[in-house]
Amino acid sequence: MTAPLTLEGFRADLAEFLYQPPDEVDLDDNPLDAGLDSLRIVTLIEQWREKGADVTFVELAECATFAQWWQLLSARQEAAT
Repeated sequence: MTAPLTLEGFRADLAEFLYQPPDEVDLDDNPLDAGLDSLRIVTLIEQWREKGADVTFVELAECATFAQWWQLLSARQEAAT
């Protein structure tokens, strides 16, 4: 397992797929409205699983914002340790 996912890393991962600087990622944005499609989301899930945040596509799809994604990811990471 690689280093755990941090909020900064989470923002950087999102920014890569949104084509914007990490500090411009608005955590209140809806992932689909922000421009993520299902393929990009699946790719992010795989990256985050490698860092110990075991989530599914369906779980993320039920979240309305990036902030909710982060809450879920950080909770899963804590549960895995």
